[in-house]
Amino acid sequence: MEILWQGLVKAFNLLVSVDREILNITLLTLKVSGTATLISVLIGVPLGAFLALSVFTGRKIIVSIVNFGMGLPPVVVGLWVSIFLWRYGPLGFLGIIYTPTAIIIAQAIIATPIVTGFSIAAIQQLNPKIRIQIMALGATWWQTVILLMREARMGLLAAVMAGFGGVISEVGASTMVGGNIQGQTRVLTTATVMEVSKGNFDVATAISLILLALAFGITFILTLVQQRRRAS
Repeated sequence: MEILWQGLVKAFNLLVSVDREILNITLLTLKVSGTATLISVLIGVPLGAFLALSVFTGRKIIVSIVNFGMGLPPVVVGLWVSIFLWRYGPLGFLGIIYTPTAIIIAQAIIATPIVTGFSIAAIQQLNPKIRIQIMALGATWWQTVILLMREARMGLLAAVMAGFGGVISEVGASTMVGGNIQGQTRVLTTATVMEVSKGNFDVATAISLILLALAFGITFILTLVQQRRRAS
């Protein structure tokens, strides 16, 4: 309890004094996790809708791969992304290893199966009669998909929240591809691990509380949007 109390006091002091390093780390965390979530939504939602509404050979295998990907170990993703982005790797010529871009790529790979899997479940939970009614009114396949996505919007928002929650709390892949470089790639999760390794438990607790507050704030906003649409 003493460590927790010291962490609360430290977090309060860091926020009140507007610590420049903590502020930069927090903004970078929001930037990389937000961008990775956006990329995963742009890929995962249309892919999830396609897999939920289409029937073709091999579909079950692809859905199984997506479900498997929802539990991908972040350190494995970090290792494979590192291999591809290392200087002598296939994509080493891009020169983006140990940069925020590398962290965004790794986090997007982690979040995309999560968003896709939740999107599939959200659309498949709709009453099949809705799809039949829409198509009976003469809607094209794409118009049907868009209308069904609107009907499943609350479930799709849950997919966004799950994807964001999966990346903002991630540390293994971020460390492997970002390197935890001060002022460049250090985010809240990697900073917490570093402070623990140095024995600065009060600072680590303070940073973890800031991370929790940031994650809760974003989730709270998305929940408000989700429940407001439900009420309407």
